Amino acid sequence: MNKNTLKQVRLNLMYSRSELARKAGVSPMTIERLEKGEDCRLDTKRKILLALGLSIEDKDKIFG
Repeated sequence: MNKNTLKQVRLNLMYSRSELARKAGVSPMTIERLEKGEDCRLDTKRKILLALGLSIEDKDKIFG
């Protein structure tokens, strides 16, 4: 499992898991799993990055 900063970035933006999930078009369970360091598809990572207002180039900063 990878270390990631998704939870910290989400909290800095004052988003709940549900809010980020809704903005990204994924389930809150997906956000929870990613925050624990589990892996997901690249498309899911892209959706989350865009929902956070970040670019695709920030992928390694967020997901490790």
